[in-house]
Amino acid sequence: MDSYEYSELLKKLEKKIENIKNIIKPDQLQKRIKEIEELENSPSFWEDAQKAAQIQKEKNRLTRILEKYNEAKTALEDAKELFELASEEEDSETLQMLFDEAESLEEKVSKIEIETMLSGENDDKNAIVSIHPGAGGTESQDWASILYRMYLRWAERHGFKVEVLDYQEGDEAGIKDVSFIIKGENAYGYLKAENGIHRLVRISPFDSNARRHTSFASVMVSPEIDDDINIVIEDKDIRVDTYRASGAGGQHVNKTDSAIRITHIPTGIVVQCQNDRSQHRNRETAMKMLKSRLYELELEKKKAEQEGIEKSEIGWGHQIRSYVLAPYQQVKDNRSNKAYSNVEAILDGDIDKIIEDVLIAQAQK
Repeated sequence: MDSYEYSELLKKLEKKIENIKNIIKPDQLQKRIKEIEELENSPSFWEDAQKAAQIQKEKNRLTRILEKYNEAKTALEDAKELFELASEEEDSETLQMLFDEAESLEEKVSKIEIETMLSGENDDKNAIVSIHPGAGGTESQDWASILYRMYLRWAERHGFKVEVLDYQEGDEAGIKDVSFIIKGENAYGYLKAENGIHRLVRISPFDSNARRHTSFASVMVSPEIDDDINIVIEDKDIRVDTYRASGAGGQHVNKTDSAIRITHIPTGIVVQCQNDRSQHRNRETAMKMLKSRLYELELEKKKAEQEGIEKSEIGWGHQIRSYVLAPYQQVKDNRSNKAYSNVEAILDGDIDKIIEDVLIAQAQK
């Protein structure tokens, strides 16, 4: 790296800092933190312990965002000032030190840029993920299983834990349905970018004529909500069915009607759980899944009202991302409008770059 390249890097990082500033609006954060501090000084504030805890949680979250922004801003300002002084004095030793630390500085600013985008109210929560194949039988069911493996590998790369809630094998290959929780820091913050229709184009391994097929699968991601979020579900609004568990659940599971399916009649949302031998515990988990889905639905409604978005079908023209394996290899995300050639790595769980590009594109709207 030379002085010109380092100067260009500083300009690039300045744009990133400006981008972070536009997203988080530090003046507004500081104002809100001050408001909360004034509330905390009031004796009546502590009378409602639950509300006080929620507001303090908000304060901690806002403080962390502000601290990360200031940390990145200061690091860049210090580097810029030192570079200008070293250039004026032709201090080659200091310049070389800056060049050697350039990659570290860029990583620091970029990491904080992403972290500020993962500072939403639910971003730090675990993620409940459900994958459903679209029309197309075996083709789409196999595609759903490929996506399932991709997310398992992503979770493994991050050191996250995965708990399977429901797994239904396809008739010939793949899966009919799968729901699972990915547990780890900012799991929902990252995976919310996966919410939508995923399209696959490939030479079908199930077609004896080796023709190209297009398959679709939907990925639904909800935050695992805390108990302090009040979602009221009335008994008259749900239908609860029990059925015999399937899949790798052991002999006992397969011989008892321990699996639970809950249908929320007003919305048509269906959740299932068969991961436990206890029907009672499966029902508890299914209700938690339903509450998370209803909570996510409300968030989606608000967003759709703001952006004028209509509900998508699992099919043509509605996909958020296309994975093309033939006649060429490319993954393209329709929201960031960026294409990626490392298809094999992506299907092996290397999806952070795609997700981060989506988060940046959405934050800049």
